Amino acid sequence: MTFDAFLLRELGVALLIFFISHFSIRLIIKNSRNLPPGPRGWPILGALPLLGTMPHVTLTNMAKKFGPIMFLKMGTCDTVVVSSPDAAQAFLKTLDHNFLNRPTIAGATHLGYNAQDLVFANYGPKWKLLRKLTNQHMLGGKALGDWAHVRTSEVKHMIRAMHECAKQGELVEVADSLSCAITNMVSQVVLSQRIFSNKGFESKEFKDIVVEFMTISGVNIGDFVPCIAWMDLQGVVGKMKRLHKRFDVFLTKVIEEHVKSSHERKEKPDFLDIVMSNGENPSQEGLTLSNIKALLLNLFTAGTDTSSSIIEWAIAEMLKNPIILTRAQKEMDQVIGRQRPLAESDLPNLPYLQAICKETYRMHPSTPLGVPRVANEACQVNGFYIPKNTRLTVNIWAIGRDPNVWSNPLEFNPERFLRGKSAKIDPSGLDFELMPFGAGRRICVGYRMAIRVVEYILGTLVHSFDWKLPNGVELNMDEAFGLTLQKAVPLSAVVSPRLVSDAYEHV
Repeated sequence: MTFDAFLLRELGVALLIFFISHFSIRLIIKNSRNLPPGPRGWPILGALPLLGTMPHVTLTNMAKKFGPIMFLKMGTCDTVVVSSPDAAQAFLKTLDHNFLNRPTIAGATHLGYNAQDLVFANYGPKWKLLRKLTNQHMLGGKALGDWAHVRTSEVKHMIRAMHECAKQGELVEVADSLSCAITNMVSQVVLSQRIFSNKGFESKEFKDIVVEFMTISGVNIGDFVPCIAWMDLQGVVGKMKRLHKRFDVFLTKVIEEHVKSSHERKEKPDFLDIVMSNGENPSQEGLTLSNIKALLLNLFTAGTDTSSSIIEWAIAEMLKNPIILTRAQKEMDQVIGRQRPLAESDLPNLPYLQAICKETYRMHPSTPLGVPRVANEACQVNGFYIPKNTRLTVNIWAIGRDPNVWSNPLEFNPERFLRGKSAKIDPSGLDFELMPFGAGRRICVGYRMAIRVVEYILGTLVHSFDWKLPNGVELNMDEAFGLTLQKAVPLSAVVSPRLVSDAYEHV
């Protein structure tokens, strides 16, 4: 053996001893602290192989054994999973300041313009500016009122299209109709134009792209085992890059055409005009083109898909439980009658409709595991030690089905929100029993708009039409897991008008 070979061998042995010692010492230190309980995982992969295709369900079952605060090694990443309202409050309220940032994941990198968007950007000046602009000009309370006429206009387009389906004896593809309407609501506010017709390949293709976007943003092994991320074992990163190119072409075209026509809107700028005016600012808080594209991506994906998914689940639950549909229609007939369509101003007078929406948030939260956060510093929660850089996952799906919180949790029963303490529960992030949009400072910025849109569109659909399944078709309630919780089989239904004919002719 040559001297060089001998040195190389000895160096390799020394490095091996160093790494074994280093990780053994870290393990001993960690074990000496009171980490939350959790399952034993596999070498290197940790608990990842245990999750299966429905991680939210698997983690819910694990919590029954290990408790509402679990510690898992997800690959090489420390992860804490929270599955009760009290535990969620401890992390998202008491220690919210320590969990304001997101971990680095492939979806944010390859789809979110390197985490330049509102969902995954680090908590700081850029994120605060993005949130401020969206709240002031699009998603906040006053802005919602200013854009009420847009929602009314798009709901009328949708009702006319569905009424035409009813006259022609055609099925209503619920997800496609909702996606078209909500995307047009967003595009009118953002771009001053409708980007889709009510029916056609273009809107269906866009819906399919958005669903793919949300689906592939789920579990990616490379996010948890960084040393093998380059291998892209699941092919997810390749799909993300291809999907990103499709979205980038769409967004680039939108921005270029918008800039060319900006002179037409000098008196009344739309949302993109306002955002662009904050772009490429030499100040520290100026938005880059990547920030702007990433924000538009949020609005046209998460901003549309989550609401349409909730409404589709609600209609499916009412088809499964026709008595609930009948009671909702009876309430609307008493409050509104059948001479005109439902208006947004009717919503405060429809408590049963609001209860149906809350019950849908409970059983079918659009983001079942929330959006992950990461600990900036080590901390103590309920007597447990949480190491620095630990990823936080809140199992919203599990909290909504916790028998310690909800009676008969697997039963879809809107009446639970009409009496007792549950009647005061609100889905806007203040009550940790029901937080479909998260909580704390990183709550979904669009939660106000989502609540308004879900109540308004669902109420209009229930009031305007009778609903039934096509002959011979069984209702499929299976879930498809991703960043959002889709129906595995999209809902198609037969609708028939229940208002006076003039009500449809004049919408």
